[in-house]
Amino acid sequence: MRIRSLAVALGAVLAAGTLTPATPATAATADRWGFAYVADPTVPAWTVLDTSRQWGSWKTAFPAAWAQGANLGPGRFLVRFPQIGLGSRGVPHVTPVNRTGHYCEVVRWYQSGADELVDVQCHKPGGERADTPFTVLWTTSSGVLPAGTAHAYTQVTAGAAVAQSYNSTGAGNGAGALGVGQYAVKLPGVGLAGVLAGNVQVTAVQPNAGPRRCKIYTWFASGTDVVAHVHCFDHAGTLTNTDFTLSYHRRRSVVGSVAPPTRFGHRGPAAGGPTNDNSVLGVGVNPVVALAPAGRYLATFPQLGVKETHAQVVAQGPGSNYCHLTQPWSYSTNAEVDTVCFDNTGTIVPHRFLVTFTSRI
Repeated sequence: MRIRSLAVALGAVLAAGTLTPATPATAATADRWGFAYVADPTVPAWTVLDTSRQWGSWKTAFPAAWAQGANLGPGRFLVRFPQIGLGSRGVPHVTPVNRTGHYCEVVRWYQSGADELVDVQCHKPGGERADTPFTVLWTTSSGVLPAGTAHAYTQVTAGAAVAQSYNSTGAGNGAGALGVGQYAVKLPGVGLAGVLAGNVQVTAVQPNAGPRRCKIYTWFASGTDVVAHVHCFDHAGTLTNTDFTLSYHRRRSVVGSVAPPTRFGHRGPAAGGPTNDNSVLGVGVNPVVALAPAGRYLATFPQLGVKETHAQVVAQGPGSNYCHLTQPWSYSTNAEVDTVCFDNTGTIVPHRFLVTFTSRI
């Protein structure tokens, strides 16, 4: 009865949350985008961020411009992507980089002059605000894509309303609540029939900068639709209603662009098949091996570590465990992405995760 009631609830909330699709456009996806790595979260305004791990759509018209950052206080950091400002449209993602269990959420994103700013707050286990390195991206898209690749995203409020969304099929994304801190998101038509394919990422959004984390509880294919269940937690590991952003990409980079880049990949260790994809070598070629201590993993993306690169990670599975990057990924052609997972106390523990990697070329 419990399973049946959840299934009925899921169908109801997704049907209720489905948006009316906008009139299809012809513009390419990823209209504006940027990614960066904040290696030192204590730097003053406006310090140029690591130039080997940042890029963005501004580079076409402003090749000398670089993403910059500024520390705003304990754990608080502002990232500025130059010349691509578009207000609060699009979605950001953030992945912490540490071995201590510090985690991060987005506070807000907005336009300042010609630039797009992403405001990030990080916490150590227990919820106290504290600095940590992190990766960050922001992207916004429009238009309908031909079959063969897909990109979609949505911004969902704590009350399960869809604040904004994009779907490369032209369909409307849906969202609904399954319980306190538990959400279902439906992305119509972006997947492959009968098989789970692509990659999904999720980031908590907390406008008051309180400690929040979100993860993928599970995700699955329903025909060609992709459905993701998102669970969000507070500092105590308690399920808590939380705003979040979620994105999906298949045969495209995590920012939604393709050709360029032509070098990108992703891995979902628990699912296999087209969730393990490499734009150069194909399906099933990105290995993940366990490292010591238990709960640390090394994902390798062969032939993808060329020029400026970027990685994002999110946990997948039950409970309040979470995952992120252990350290910056390697500069080698076979890019090595070191990942680690934690329980709510910040102790390293085994857990499943989803990882995605892209070059800018």
